[in-house]
Order: sequence, then structure tokens, then C-alpha cells
Amino acid sequence: MVLMQVSQQQFTVRQLQLSDRPQWDALTQAALTGCFMQSWTWADFKELEGYTTFRYGVFFHETLVGGCIFYYYPRQSSANLLIAPGAPILLPEFATAGIQLLLKTAEKLAQTVGAIAVRIEPLLTQKPTYLQGFVRAPVDLLPSETLLIDLRPAEADILASMKPKGRYNIRLSQRHNVDTKFTANPQAIPTFYDIFWETVERQKFFGEPYGFFINLCQTLFAAEMAEIGFALHQGSILAAVLVVYWGDRATYLYGGRRAQQVHVMASYALHWATMQRAKARGCSIYDFYGYTSNPQHSYAKFSQFKQQFGGAPVTTIGAHDYVFYDRLADTLIQVFKNIQL
Repeated sequence: MVLMQVSQQQFTVRQLQLSDRPQWDALTQAALTGCFMQSWTWADFKELEGYTTFRYGVFFHETLVGGCIFYYYPRQSSANLLIAPGAPILLPEFATAGIQLLLKTAEKLAQTVGAIAVRIEPLLTQKPTYLQGFVRAPVDLLPSETLLIDLRPAEADILASMKPKGRYNIRLSQRHNVDTKFTANPQAIPTFYDIFWETVERQKFFGEPYGFFINLCQTLFAAEMAEIGFALHQGSILAAVLVVYWGDRATYLYGGRRAQQVHVMASYALHWATMQRAKARGCSIYDFYGYTSNPQHSYAKFSQFKQQFGGAPVTTIGAHDYVFYDRLADTLIQVFKNIQL
């Protein structure tokens, strides 16, 4: 017990300053559970979207060993949350001590902003013992199931690991001379959004507004963290992707295709080119992001397309909540008072 007490005293948690940015980003990129939503740049983007961000690091002596960027969006509801997608980031040997410090920090923040709980979602496939005080959240912050393509093998081997239909459609797109191009020029945003929104309306899923992509792309482009890819056939742009690069992972975050000239397989050409580009950048994983193996799920239709590229389905533990019961009690008391009024 004495040794544990001394060890605990060697940890500190403090708000990160701009001078800590290189160290923080290096940590989140190197961590096995690192997530682009815990990057400094992503936090800058969320501030443009109206969120308040709280960036905290856990230090062992003077060395950064973990931390968390908490996000808070004020809502009229009294049951507000602090959220931390892709967090916490903690080196395994410091996780138990680190989570306790971050929870104390989150509780103080909750008192300040009026939140009743903190919702985290680390990219873990098994729930570790240091998160035993957390309960499964009713809603995830990130897709808890994804499809990961291993980019480390040679390109011929990556193709060989795909489903036969995937390989065939890539080669078919090559026979149709489908071309691809990539850009981080903000002037490409309107064209990307037109294709994205056409896909939203056709497939009837939720789509973010145009202003969201203006803030997202301009912020990430400036940090060389994302780019837009287009597939073209005979001068017409038929498909588009928005890819985010972080650490060893390239993530297909958004995209879509036109309803015309489906037979040239422009989307297959574009994703294959994106994988090749990510591999050339040094990425070892292509993350298809939203995916499901459940045929009844709303993601089922585009998941059938994604699975043609092979890869391994991965399911993470999903979002978990830690409720600050004193804050919850105060909220309930206020609700009952309002009912009486």
C-alpha cells in the first residue's frame, strides 16, 4: 500500500497548453487505440462547431503518458454530458492511475458546465478492469463495428485477399479507364458535397449540413490531415471520398457516388486508389469506419459494398458512461421542482 501511494503521487494531470500540442499528437498517433477525434486539430474543428473543448494530459513525473480531450455542447436539456470519443488515451502501464485522475478532472468539469456524466469511447475490443466503474451507454459516439483493411502486404496480395467481386470490379473500372484524383483544396468541397448529398437523399441516411464540411475540411486540410478523392470517367466526376489520416490509419469518413454510369465501377476504383495512396503515405490500416455484419442494420446496404474489399470486421466496446451521482441528484431535484411549478 505504501508503494502504491508513492507511485500515485508521481502522477499529475493538467490542462494542455499549445506548447504541448506536438507531444500530445505524437502520443495519440503512436497509441494502439489512438483516434483522430482526440487530435488537437479535430478539437479545433469541434470548437468551430460550437463545442467547448477541455484538453488534459496525464504526466508521470514530467513525461506525458495519457490524457483526454473532453467535448461539451450546451443543450437546453438539464441532462448534459461531457463526451470523449476515442478516449481516454492511456499507455497500458499507467492506465489505472491515469483513469482515476481523469475521472476527478471530469467531475470538476461537470460541476462547472452542468453535466451529469462523462461518456467515453476508447477503441478497445475488450473492456479493461480499470473501466469497471463505467456502464454501457445507450448511444455510441463512434461506429462500434468497422472493417479494417491491412495495407502492409504487397498490393498484389491485398488484391488477392479481396472478395472475387471486389477484384473483378476494380479491374472492370480499369478497363473503363476510370481515373482518380486527390486534393486538399477547399474549392473541391462544393463538388464533394453535391455527390455526398445526392447519396444521402438516394439512400435515405442522415447527412451533415454543408457548413459542417466547410469547417471540417478547411481545418483538417490546413493540418494536412485529410483530403478529398474523386473518381472520373470521360471527364465526369462519379464518386467522392473524404479521407482522414492519423497515425498509421487512413479512415474513410464520408463519401458518395452519382447514380449515373454505375457500370464503370467508379467507387471501386476510388477506394482502391485511396488504399494505394494511404499505403504510400505509410499507413498500415484502411478503416472503412461505419460497417455492420447485421443484414437488418441501416448500414447493411453499404456494408455489402465495403466487404467486397476483404478486410477484418472489428467490434469495439462502444461508448460507456460514468455517472456523477451527486450531479444527477441535483438535476432530478431541479426537474421535480419545475414539475411542481
